Amino acid sequence: MSGKADPRPAGDGTTSRARLDRGRGALGPALELVHTGRAPTRAVLTAELGVTRATAGAVAAELEALGLIRVDARPGAAAGSQGRPSHRLALAEDGPVVLAAQVHADGFRAALVGLGGQIVATAPGCESVDADPAKVLGSVVEAGADLLRETGRRCVGAGLAVPSAVAEPEGLALNPLHLAWPAGAPVRRIFAECVRAAGLTGPAFAGNDVNLAALAEHRHGAGRGAHDLLCVATGHRGVGGALVLDGRLHTGSSGLALEVGHLTVNPEGRPCHCGSRGCLDVEADPLAFLTAAGREPGPEVSLLQESNELIRRHYDDPSVRRAAETLIDRLGLGLAGLVNILNPDRIVLGGLHRTLLDADPDRLRAVVAERSLWGQSGGVPILACTLDHNSLVGAAELAWQPVLDDPLAALS
Repeated sequence: MSGKADPRPAGDGTTSRARLDRGRGALGPALELVHTGRAPTRAVLTAELGVTRATAGAVAAELEALGLIRVDARPGAAAGSQGRPSHRLALAEDGPVVLAAQVHADGFRAALVGLGGQIVATAPGCESVDADPAKVLGSVVEAGADLLRETGRRCVGAGLAVPSAVAEPEGLALNPLHLAWPAGAPVRRIFAECVRAAGLTGPAFAGNDVNLAALAEHRHGAGRGAHDLLCVATGHRGVGGALVLDGRLHTGSSGLALEVGHLTVNPEGRPCHCGSRGCLDVEADPLAFLTAAGREPGPEVSLLQESNELIRRHYDDPSVRRAAETLIDRLGLGLAGLVNILNPDRIVLGGLHRTLLDADPDRLRAVVAERSLWGQSGGVPILACTLDHNSLVGAAELAWQPVLDDPLAALS
């Protein structure tokens, strides 16, 4: 990747340089406001940062000089604003990107993601996962490197989403239950080595796929504006959960918080990989649904796709409806327990759970309200995730975070 020219101060002369020096610490917060869509104009940016108009102008100009945003001199007023219209702020369409990668039970996918959670390009996903994580991660990084060569974009980092709790600070995949990988595989180190071997620079990160989906939904999707956001999702296999508190993922003391897949919702239920029985992981995922509906999983498509299509196209089939209602009741019981413990102000559901919510929203909300103290006292909004590839976008958020923290240092 090519180097970046030294950032230019906004404007000329001592006054503008002094304004930029005062606002240098605001570059990161300003970029995050534009990145998350909360500062569409320079006037809003000024108010959100609590600085003078001149300082906000210098900050916006510097972010534009770094190739991160565009300042449109044509005035545009934010909805409900009064007074003189302000310059519009937008993310640079040709700005840098990060490499985002996701591995799941049915394959992997690579993408380039810009600021604002915008997916710039994707590589065709692989449909099998080798038992050697180094081979898988090498392949997914190679696919991402091909995308970078094709697009000619500058890459400033890489993020990886995996279906496992990722222990910190080592970056170990402790329980890749639905992959053939060894427990404790050092996925972050392996991923970083693959990134370097592909000739890419910038930091490399790894995280749990549902944690990253929650982060993406909080910044760019159905969770935007929530203070205590609970995300529960089932992708290709198993069930995961995540909590975003005041804009930050709550991962516990070592990255292992919110393993909601191992909440017991059916004590006489199926054996779980963790050694217990009737966990959400085996009672409310796509395989559980297909089994309850009397369908034999086919080799043509993933379990998630097969389950989603069955609900959307054949919900009037009594066996499909009964299976869906069973999973909804199990999911609702688990959500109610989480609501009692965490008291979130919003719940977002992803994967098959999003499809179940769409199929019968009243049933799921009624189960949660009936079985939770806080639900009975007013209810918790339960919404469907709105980002189609939220784990990929969340992996990108990991890689973008150093830039959001300190744009000058990250891009120098």
